[in-house]
Amino acid sequence: MTQPFLQIQGIRKEYGTVVAVQNVNLDVEKGEFLTFLGPSGSGKSTTLYILAGFDNPTAGDIKLNGATLLSTPSHQRNIGMVFQRYTLFPHLSVGENIAFPLRVRRKPKAEVDAKVRQMLRLVRLEGYEDRKPANMSGGQQQRVALARALAYDPPVLLMDEPLSALDKKLREEIQYEIRRIHQQTGVTILYVTHDQEEALRLSDRIAVFSKGVIDQIGTGPELYANPATRFVAEFIGDSNFLPCEILSSAPGRASISICDTMTVPDVPMHGSASGSKASVMLRPERLFLSKASPDKGVPVTVSDITFLGNNIHVVTRTGKGHELSVRLPFGHEAIAGLSRGDAVWLRFDAEAAHVFGDSR
Repeated sequence: MTQPFLQIQGIRKEYGTVVAVQNVNLDVEKGEFLTFLGPSGSGKSTTLYILAGFDNPTAGDIKLNGATLLSTPSHQRNIGMVFQRYTLFPHLSVGENIAFPLRVRRKPKAEVDAKVRQMLRLVRLEGYEDRKPANMSGGQQQRVALARALAYDPPVLLMDEPLSALDKKLREEIQYEIRRIHQQTGVTILYVTHDQEEALRLSDRIAVFSKGVIDQIGTGPELYANPATRFVAEFIGDSNFLPCEILSSAPGRASISICDTMTVPDVPMHGSASGSKASVMLRPERLFLSKASPDKGVPVTVSDITFLGNNIHVVTRTGKGHELSVRLPFGHEAIAGLSRGDAVWLRFDAEAAHVFGDSR
């Protein structure tokens, strides 16, 4: 069996009585783009800083190519790092910033000059080598920081919320550049963000952090279609939750009743339910509306309709006051003549739903 390129084994970090990270286990393949996704305080940056050597774990190990990194100081790990606040040297030019890690390693001048030119081409900043960081935009400065981190060909590149200071349009442009650079260089990237859209746009796989542990690891489509916990279901994409009653259950499946009007057999279930009470998660784009009473459905009232270009967002409310968002493509027949206050029926397929019982 092939040994994973990078192994994070049982990492735990305590700050006094506070446990910031516990039992984090990850295998990362060479050339993979893996994102740590989660809210503030979930442990994602702590894990990244332990990888970089800026902090030591209370327990666990990190191995690169089978060898532990814990005894190696941060400056000797040969791991690239890109921070949120660029950390460029303001008194140095762009070219000098990119050359800095190579000169520290005492590389020959001809090699340094050639590498600086190569990095400038990579990040599409040819002709900027003599400019000072203060005379560049935020997006350009972040490209310089990326070029500097890649200049010495690190086996692993760590990126800690590098785009959070940029506006939405520029952030999307740099996301595209990061993805292109990753594909072009094949460097292994571990990326930290709290932005789910950014994680989905960039990553090969995503590790979703919550309260110091990893709730689930998978590709974007896997996490979206098959969330393992209610937290993942809420954090990845838009979701509706309705209380439901479990009529019967088997491992991983349940038959449920919703609003006393709709029975749905054989729905995927996660966790275990104490008694008959649970919640069913429904994605807005997997819901359907009908003005005519279907064979099975939930009666709802339309409370708002919003045009969003290629889709229509319809907010509905059940008789018990539970709000449900429905997203329909522009021009969908269910939209014709629909108005606020209309009584309609909401329905969905069993495989589009997920039942969550007890969760931590």
